[in-house]
Amino acid sequence: MPEDDAPPVIEPAAAFAGEPDSFGRLWTPHRMAYIQGENKPAHDEAGDECPFCAAPGRSDEDGLVVARGEHVYAVLNLYPYNSGHLMAVPYRHVADYPELTADETVELARFTQQAMRVIRRVMSPHGFNLGINQGGVAGAGIAAHLHQHVVPRWGGDTNFMPVVGQTRVLPQLLADARASLAGAWDAAG
Repeated sequence: MPEDDAPPVIEPAAAFAGEPDSFGRLWTPHRMAYIQGENKPAHDEAGDECPFCAAPGRSDEDGLVVARGEHVYAVLNLYPYNSGHLMAVPYRHVADYPELTADETVELARFTQQAMRVIRRVMSPHGFNLGINQGGVAGAGIAAHLHQHVVPRWGGDTNFMPVVGQTRVLPQLLADARASLAGAWDAAG
């Protein structure tokens, strides 16, 4: 093949990263969907396209549902902070904590307690973050539908990766986490 017809030389990916340094690269392109807001729901008042309204209508596996109650269900976070990060969510499309009925409030608390028991049994975390972010300005990604986060924590889980690298390292696939937590839900009574 003559030289002018030679295929172009493809530079290794490292050539595009700038000057060589001592840092490794962990590419997580699947996170761009979350960062860029692809497929984010409309969050209208009627609950159209709300993922928390849609999840209970799917199979537990497809909706990442761990357990179902009368007024509340537990679901894994699709974009978790840590493995086992789940949420207690009322079935009713309600945005503000004071809007919950007494029965919803009690079951939300019970599901949060049960989630902690189950996660302790299955994953042995060192602690938890629990919380409800009310409104977008407070950090709610889906402000139109109230949800209580239950985030297991381990010593050293916040290290250089999320702080400097803007990347979370999750050691367990969502489907595997859902199966192990759902299997232990009733047993943790």
